[in-house]
Amino acid sequence: MHGRSVVLDRVSVDSSSMTSSPQSRPTLILRAGALAGGYTDGEIRRLRARGIWTSAMRGAYFMTAELPQLKPAERHRIFLETLRPRIAGDPVVSHVSAAVLHGLPLWRVHLGQVHVTRQPPATSHRGSQLHAHAAVLDADEVVELGDWAVTSIARTIVDLGRTLPFEQALVAADFALHCRLISAEDLATQMDRCRRLPGALAASRVVSFADGRSESPGESRSRIMIHRAGLPEPDLQMTVLDDQGKFLARADFGFRKQRVVGEFDGKQKYTELLGPHEDPREVVFREKLREDAVRDAGWSVVRWVWTDLDNPADAIARLQRALRRGGN
Repeated sequence: MHGRSVVLDRVSVDSSSMTSSPQSRPTLILRAGALAGGYTDGEIRRLRARGIWTSAMRGAYFMTAELPQLKPAERHRIFLETLRPRIAGDPVVSHVSAAVLHGLPLWRVHLGQVHVTRQPPATSHRGSQLHAHAAVLDADEVVELGDWAVTSIARTIVDLGRTLPFEQALVAADFALHCRLISAEDLATQMDRCRRLPGALAASRVVSFADGRSESPGESRSRIMIHRAGLPEPDLQMTVLDDQGKFLARADFGFRKQRVVGEFDGKQKYTELLGPHEDPREVVFREKLREDAVRDAGWSVVRWVWTDLDNPADAIARLQRALRRGGN
């Protein structure tokens, strides 16, 4: 540290949000504090280049030697704790920051800014670390999480729909419905209350398409892939029976008329199917037997993985061929 003092923000993080030990106290260094301690921007760049400091968000850094293995959402909680005393106007944590506190999944969402909402006459402001929104929040749109004032899950989902790309917002909405954190009716009611807000049309598309039967971000994205390709709407979590009515499988996506099953294969699926002390190969073998039984009953099975969701042409072509065969 070259013998100079630097203004540090030591933040204690709730152990429930940490992958490291509860005693971990990451040190977050704010650029303003470093400059006040005598550092220059050039020295800060060199410290980052040498790996001594690690960028946390714009204008804020962790000391690499103290950096625990935090997930992006866990780091975001640290940013919230750090910036909280500096935010005026009775802020309500909102948007992606509220999603973090509610435990909603944020797939490919930038978490470099803390988001809060303040009631008028406060005005909106967007800085390098803080995005302060100005909006009227009714009493039932704000909940208490510990000592945080946070937008409700319904309001948070609508705000995500207004401000995030469709896929990212849908992942959070599907999760909230699947875990029964909120009902579809509650979400629709909240959407009606926000129809005059900027981005409301985009949010309404998310609310209309959201479905709690999607059990993972991969399944949510798969529904979008199928919809955008113009394929028939699938049944979700469809039960497949043999000719005698015996249960064979529960499929992620089913096209019953064409006797086609679609399966998204994420690593998490096989982890969840793994029993205590079980060899992962046993899970794969059981999946093979299940698929053999489904095929033997006259169904086509089409599988895809994460990389197919980013480049879906091949997966869509395989689905289209299977559907055409089933339609004959």
